Amino acid sequence: MKNNLQNNKALEKKIDWQNVKNEMREKFGNEIFESWIKKIELVEEFHNYILFSVSTRFIRDWIVSRYLDQILGIIKEYKKDLVRIEFTIKDNKDTEIKESNVSTQNSIETNNDNVSFIKDSYLQYNRIDPNKNFENFITGGSNKLAFEASKKVSKDIAHYNPLYLYGGVGMGKTHLLNAIGLELKEKNKVMFISAERFMYQFVKSLKSNEMVKFKEYFRNTDILLIDDIQFMNGKEAMQEEFFHTFNALLDKNSQIIISADRPPNKLSRIQERIKSRFSGGLVVDIQNPDYELRYKIIKSKTEELKLSYSNQVVISEEIQKFLSTEIKTSIRELVGALNRIVSFTRIYNKVPSLSEVKIVLKDLLNLTENKVDIDTIQTIVCKFYKISKNEMLSPRRSRYLVRPRQTAIYLAKMLTSKSLPEIGRSFSNRDHTTVIHSVKTIDRLRKEDSELNVNIDSLKNKILYNKENEV
Repeated sequence: MKNNLQNNKALEKKIDWQNVKNEMREKFGNEIFESWIKKIELVEEFHNYILFSVSTRFIRDWIVSRYLDQILGIIKEYKKDLVRIEFTIKDNKDTEIKESNVSTQNSIETNNDNVSFIKDSYLQYNRIDPNKNFENFITGGSNKLAFEASKKVSKDIAHYNPLYLYGGVGMGKTHLLNAIGLELKEKNKVMFISAERFMYQFVKSLKSNEMVKFKEYFRNTDILLIDDIQFMNGKEAMQEEFFHTFNALLDKNSQIIISADRPPNKLSRIQERIKSRFSGGLVVDIQNPDYELRYKIIKSKTEELKLSYSNQVVISEEIQKFLSTEIKTSIRELVGALNRIVSFTRIYNKVPSLSEVKIVLKDLLNLTENKVDIDTIQTIVCKFYKISKNEMLSPRRSRYLVRPRQTAIYLAKMLTSKSLPEIGRSFSNRDHTTVIHSVKTIDRLRKEDSELNVNIDSLKNKILYNKENEV
């Protein structure tokens, strides 16, 4: 009895939100914290669930897209049983917020027994975002076909099955998958998941002997949307399960929509029979946005930001055209550049000039111009440390190899838009945790070792300005 009481008290213990915020300030730095993280307010805390609020949808979307995994990781240090966090938009009417909280709590309590294991992930949610719909997807020549095909699928299930969308990072693939799911979720069972999360759930199911649950969960859905399918590369057991799930869904006329960064025939270390299934549906590419599309996006996002900040944001047409001209690689980078300018405007309380914009975006403009890639980073770092690339990519852990390898990984994280798993794969399929460790190590050493700090800055400049021959 006494033990039960103690356990109940432990469950009731609430996190110290002020301590969490202090740690997040240290983690993200003062600028990011003041601009974004500080705006998060704790609304309600449950046993394994926390509800936060922010003032606008834009702030919520920005935090979710950029910082959510890191925030969750910090909070889990204080609340080990946490399985998900969610955000609500702050309402001026306190009663409405309270009602919403009660409803959420009742829902959790009522459905607790029916919560699927699939929800018990590092970040739990079915990824459908109500703000990423067809209405706010801006179209142009580069993405018109993908947009129309997605609209068609959302109106006529199994018309194009599977639908396979591919294109570079930040081109709008995830937005389109989300829009399809949003259109269909009212009348259908919709599952929107990344390939990495699919892999996580697969491995977890194997370890806990719950493969039957796993199979049932995915094969009973009506609409399966999988983002970044290329991350399944090399995972034979998972590919085998995915293949059978894929066939089971097709047999019952469920709709499958897939996104990737390359066409099916270019997928590396993916079973040929899976690539064949992908190619058997409608394959549509999303190309780099042309100037007209980039300008439309900048105009639209600027208007959104004005509304979010009560018309306090002023971005001149000259700057809008400059961004549309100079940043060509991806829509995500384009929007990211605009957000950086907005942050500058709000921090310094002034309308930026074109010359100030160039300074704020100096690294991004250099990256855009020179198209920095991981291979270039590896080559330059290897030359600097007088080692071969084969040595750097080898499993050997000699000190004279570890530091250059960590340096190259650090620079890849700082100077490219590649995800942690992508960086890991470029370094002989190292795990993303290795990438995180390397970045943290170099971050720490730069503060302790002035010589290393100078070397990092020197390497960064050589890479950005493509001066490999000067190493």
